[in-house]
Amino acid sequence: MKVHTHSMVLAAALVAVLAGCIDFEKEQSDFCLRNPVRCGTQGTGGEDAGTGDSGTLDAGQVDAGSTADSGTPGGGDAGPTLSGPRLSGGYHFSLVLKADGTVWGWGENRSGQLGDGTNAERTALTRVSGLTDVVALAAGDSHSLALKADGTVWSWGSQTGHELGPAQVPGLTGVTALAAGDSYSLALTADGTVQAWGANTNGQLGDGTTTERPTAAQVPGLTGVTALAAGRHSLALKSDGTVWAWGDNTYGQLGDGTKTRRLTPTQVPGLTGVVALVASYTHSLALKSDGAVWAWGDNTYGQLGDGTTTQRLTPTQVPGLTGVVALAAGYGHSLALKADGTVWAWGDNSSGEVGDGTRTRRLTPTQVPGLTGVVALAAGEGHSLALKADGTVWAWGFAPSIYVTPSPSQFTDCQETAAGEGHSLALKVDATVWAWGDNTYGQLGDGTATQRSTPTQVPGLTGMVALAAGYTHSLALKSDGTVWAWGDNVQGQLGDGTTTRRLIPTQVPGLIGVVALAAGYNCTLALKSDGTVWAWGSCGLENVTPTQSLTPTQVPGLTDVVALSTSEEHTLALKADGTVWAWGSNSYGELGDGTTTLRLAPTQVPGLTGVVALAAGSHFSLVAKSDGTAWAWGADGLVDAPPYRHLTPTQVPGPTGVVAVAAGFAQSLALNADGTVWAWGNNRDGRLGGYTTPDGKLWPSQVPGLSRVAALAAGKEHQLALKADGTVWGWGYNYAGQLGTGSSDRRLSPGQVW
Repeated sequence: MKVHTHSMVLAAALVAVLAGCIDFEKEQSDFCLRNPVRCGTQGTGGEDAGTGDSGTLDAGQVDAGSTADSGTPGGGDAGPTLSGPRLSGGYHFSLVLKADGTVWGWGENRSGQLGDGTNAERTALTRVSGLTDVVALAAGDSHSLALKADGTVWSWGSQTGHELGPAQVPGLTGVTALAAGDSYSLALTADGTVQAWGANTNGQLGDGTTTERPTAAQVPGLTGVTALAAGRHSLALKSDGTVWAWGDNTYGQLGDGTKTRRLTPTQVPGLTGVVALVASYTHSLALKSDGAVWAWGDNTYGQLGDGTTTQRLTPTQVPGLTGVVALAAGYGHSLALKADGTVWAWGDNSSGEVGDGTRTRRLTPTQVPGLTGVVALAAGEGHSLALKADGTVWAWGFAPSIYVTPSPSQFTDCQETAAGEGHSLALKVDATVWAWGDNTYGQLGDGTATQRSTPTQVPGLTGMVALAAGYTHSLALKSDGTVWAWGDNVQGQLGDGTTTRRLIPTQVPGLIGVVALAAGYNCTLALKSDGTVWAWGSCGLENVTPTQSLTPTQVPGLTDVVALSTSEEHTLALKADGTVWAWGSNSYGELGDGTTTLRLAPTQVPGLTGVVALAAGSHFSLVAKSDGTAWAWGADGLVDAPPYRHLTPTQVPGPTGVVAVAAGFAQSLALNADGTVWAWGNNRDGRLGGYTTPDGKLWPSQVPGLSRVAALAAGKEHQLALKADGTVWGWGYNYAGQLGTGSSDRRLSPGQVW
């Protein structure tokens, strides 16, 4: 992890203004005609229930989505007529249908499920390429479906054969509703029959076999269907109000009193008068015409809402819940929309998907506070969506956390940055220290263990001149040459003679005359003004030797040092004469001496001179020379064939004029003299900035949208760039809010999407 010496949202709320939403008040009369249950009148038994989707209010049906379905118009509809935006939630991604028939999405996109022609995760709404005249959606585990006004079906994402953009599903016409499950799909046609295709491991296609089907085939013996739902099992609602189920039954989600999978549709006994249904992977919900909700299947997280965690093999009424008009089911949580426009949630809340401002599991329905005027719902894996009558969309729970392109943080007036595993540090021009991101070990230094997605000042630190961020600990260097440390201390990396975690900065005793710092996994290094190096913690030898020091100890035989860098298991030192010295693990050739032999003492990297900057990555090393070239060795991401490493320094092709380098877990950055940034290596979680596929690059590419950069920092999976104007920009993984944009991968209460 490179640390500098002195020199050298759903973003906030995924706000995007999309025009064209339905004015529900203006169209109240038509709306109530289409949705009698929502407006308090008796339904016809033909309400639509999605699965995996939104649970949006359909034209002519009450839609209740779940983790997979579309929420598309069911059998009683007047056909696929657009009635307003629709919602659908999949595995860590979401889809929204505008009233103009276009589709927009955000979130996970590794399988191309957002349909924008890339595999890049999106934190803001992105339009699905080339789709118009759409009337309904379905989001599965990692694929998506769209129903057009002409009754054709379009698919994209995993196992659709169309990973990067929508393509028509052949042989399907006259479709009125969709459902998307875990790698399979269902379509309801105007004649009340069901078509199925995709994975069939548990008989979820209902054809009596477990044979996968790449093309749509009719589910035999099933007629009179008005709505569908799909997870890892399938549900069908018939016009007589009965429910039929087939597929996986590991948790009793078929509701037939057993755990036996069914390869053909089987009626759920004792369940009548149903007007809507939803399915997650492992549990099922049904809405009756009297507004009551019934649930069955897995109850590990309390998602059945009966006050217990007891699995139910047959439908059980959710107590105390009345006046419900729509449902949605995520993987481990459930949602209900009441006729008064309020939303109630229960079950798993580890990502804040219940929306009550906590991460506490709820075993019974709990009202989502502050959310009113809702007309439709959707639930995905760990997240929830709501559509309001004013056309705005609100989201809570798991949020997109990968920034593929550099985004500005909320920090300004910065003179230096540092990046840890999941936290970031910044030094302001007024010599104060600020921190944000993961705080599990107190690495933000604010006296708590509370995660921060916005920069927070570290109290009690003034007159600071340099920073260093380890994986889970932090350091600051004061102008008087003293060092202050806080955070994780499991290996003594705070240097205070203990292994006690510190939530606020504590001075490292007996250490003075320091001019620079570096921090790695459980290791800390200090460079003194006399050119000596001092180390404490477990430096460069994790999983190699038990060597550990709880207080600063001089590294023997090392003098005239001007810069340091350390990572997981190896350390680099730059001497005043431009040579580089390395020690620690060498399994991948990261010491650059032509071997894979462990070195317990500093050893010169042969043949390397004229070095002006260095960085230690996870299993590789990177330097910049005075001639503007960059050199790398170890598992440096420049080799695409076994053994995927260089044992000696190799020039990095491409950029010239390199003045600084930074190294993360498996990604490399180079800063050019012209203020541009270049990146290569692993691109998981968008680490390379602007490159849209996760498999990475073997040669440097310029990070788009970045100019006038003065310094770089690389964490495990996120990167920071300090611009000449003092602003800080970040990209990559933002699970703990380490990019400082004000968002993270958890939203504990509803926030507006658009």
